[in-house]
Amino acid sequence: MESSSRLQVILLVAFLYPALMVESLVRHYNFRVVLKNTTKLCSSKAILTVNGKFPGPTLYAREDDTVIVRVTNHVNYNVTIHWHGVKQLGTCWADGPAYITQCPIQPGQNFIYKFTITGQRGTLLWHAHDSWLRATLHGAIVILPKIGTPYPFPTPQKERIIILAEWWKSDVEAVVDESIQSGLPPNISDAHTINGHPGPSPGCSSQGFTLHVESGKTYLLRIINAALNDDLFFKIAGHNLTVVEVDASYTKPFQTDTIFVSPGQTTTAILTADKDIGKYLISVSPFMDAPIGFDNFTSIATLRYKYTPRNPTTFLTSIPPQNATPLTKTFIDSLRSLNSKQYPANVPLTIDHSLFMTVGVGINPCDTCVNGSKLVASVNNVSFVMPTIALLQAYYYNIMGVYTLDFPANPPNPFNYTGTPPDNIQTTNGTRLYRLGYNSTVEIVLQDIAIIVPESHPTHLHGFNFFVVGTGLGNFDPNKDPKSFNLVDPVERNTVPVPTGGWTAIRFRADNPGIWFLHCHLEVHTTWGLKMAFLVDNGPNESLPPPPSDLPTC
Repeated sequence: MESSSRLQVILLVAFLYPALMVESLVRHYNFRVVLKNTTKLCSSKAILTVNGKFPGPTLYAREDDTVIVRVTNHVNYNVTIHWHGVKQLGTCWADGPAYITQCPIQPGQNFIYKFTITGQRGTLLWHAHDSWLRATLHGAIVILPKIGTPYPFPTPQKERIIILAEWWKSDVEAVVDESIQSGLPPNISDAHTINGHPGPSPGCSSQGFTLHVESGKTYLLRIINAALNDDLFFKIAGHNLTVVEVDASYTKPFQTDTIFVSPGQTTTAILTADKDIGKYLISVSPFMDAPIGFDNFTSIATLRYKYTPRNPTTFLTSIPPQNATPLTKTFIDSLRSLNSKQYPANVPLTIDHSLFMTVGVGINPCDTCVNGSKLVASVNNVSFVMPTIALLQAYYYNIMGVYTLDFPANPPNPFNYTGTPPDNIQTTNGTRLYRLGYNSTVEIVLQDIAIIVPESHPTHLHGFNFFVVGTGLGNFDPNKDPKSFNLVDPVERNTVPVPTGGWTAIRFRADNPGIWFLHCHLEVHTTWGLKMAFLVDNGPNESLPPPPSDLPTC
């Protein structure tokens, strides 16, 4: 009788408070990397896909869920998958960058990625992290709040995923190989895509992507920039968007008619379908305020209201100028963390490691290249050399000679970074890491340099979120600029643009043991060497676990 009463109480609690009875789930995914013949821009080629889809399948989870993804490689390329923006607390082995945390998954092999979503909710992305394979190997990650936990904004009635990317008619791996051999910049892409569709282009008609909406309803748009090399603007004719989250971190809501999103970044915004029945153009166009070659193709999609007649009037939108720097600055300056009781902005106020990193392009000698030289990129004048064994394995097994722990905390030869460049624009080469004590606090000032040309660098840090405490144009002034840092409600991100001819300051706490990559998310600059890595020590109660038994070998 007593056990029966206890059961009745349990059932009553489950009925009245269902969220209390639901524990975190283990979500299983099976990613098969396969080739698929695809036609775009009236040209066909075979592309790498996950499960035959481009973009790839969406990975759904809730905060605190454990995700298990079996990745099987059925193509003739080495492959890894990076879960971009997932903090990987205690699961550094599952982060995914090739030769940093793992050796690639070789053809015919597989690897099981396992990680838990901790303290995050919102939109992220996954993508390949070896060579330029992420051109087509990418997809969305949607992290839902815990059951019973509402959004900190009015709950939209529907959700839509919008993935922006680039498209080459030619084989992307051939493009990068040719660039490496010649020492010259790679060929630019032929188009931008919206959910895999480039839209109409000269000489090739295409219907493009259509976003279907119903009058009076609200939509949560999860906008992802999966492009390799282009910052992008996103606009919907006649409609404003309310930004509520970036990089899986909630923001103070603000309205805008133009979303600015850099490669690797995500922006989640609320769209209210409150206009007249009809057809409204969606534009995705590039932002470039540096004098370099880029894909100036504007991709067009359509927002279409339910009950719109067959041949309706089309509402047009204005496309931002390609060099609309004030527009990008206004958007970036509008981003603020909620800094609420439930979602505080825990900005480090005291700093253990103060780093100043120059990021940019240089030229090194190359006897086999077209002009006897090659374009390179560097951080603090160090062009990163990828090892032939994964850094994390070398660290865990104490394999000597793979890396050194002498990455410079400051530029070795200071100069006027945004002015006249020095006579010597060569870089040094090395696999040099910077060591951080567990739980130490870090400030990094990322400074663009004007060697060759100044340009934007969307910089991504693996394993951590960081707070963007300041940004500006020109050379960073260590005496003046920190006085204007936002230490109250700075936006929390995993990828941030360093403005052309300017600087950005970020802060984070190194509370996740392992080896963590920091690099420009413009794939061309990463290929040229604009990357480095941090080694974060074990803590008293936090340490790097042993590698999984199926970790790929080099």
